[in-house]
Amino acid sequence: MTITPWRLAIVGVIVLFFSRPVTACEGEFYRQFDFWLGHWQVFQADGSLAGNNHISQAFSDCVIHEQYIGSNGYQGASYNIFDQSTEQWHQTWVDNTGLLLQLKGGLSGNTMVMWGEAIDQTGRPVQHRIRWTPQQDGSVTQLWQVSRDQGLSWQTLFQGFYRQAVQTETQ
Repeated sequence: MTITPWRLAIVGVIVLFFSRPVTACEGEFYRQFDFWLGHWQVFQADGSLAGNNHISQAFSDCVIHEQYIGSNGYQGASYNIFDQSTEQWHQTWVDNTGLLLQLKGGLSGNTMVMWGEAIDQTGRPVQHRIRWTPQQDGSVTQLWQVSRDQGLSWQTLFQGFYRQAVQTETQ
């Protein structure tokens, strides 16, 4: 095979692309959800422990990764990312019940609000809306609601109160 100047140029572009340093996502939009980062104990409205949630940055600080373990054996995880092309946040949630939830949204005041549509177990469309609000004491309140009438009324599925977990040296 003859190496033509055209092929050599393509190889040069490929080498340049893969050898350049990867830069982290920068800018204020990428930091809007950072208030959720941390090791959390999540409590229900009645004060009982719902579970533990570890929220961390991943992929050069471009992604926020959630790992939730409920006190009842429920487990789930999400990836959250700011999409610069649409200027919206996106969350993809999966869990050990087979639920896939895809949300989009953004910051409204100091509250992150994301929403999306899914199909419930009966085959009917349902809208999901989740709000995360940082509190002055450093905690975060999460409110997950659903609507089965296209947003006319909302039912609370989960209200969680996130408090920073105490870290030990073994964690």
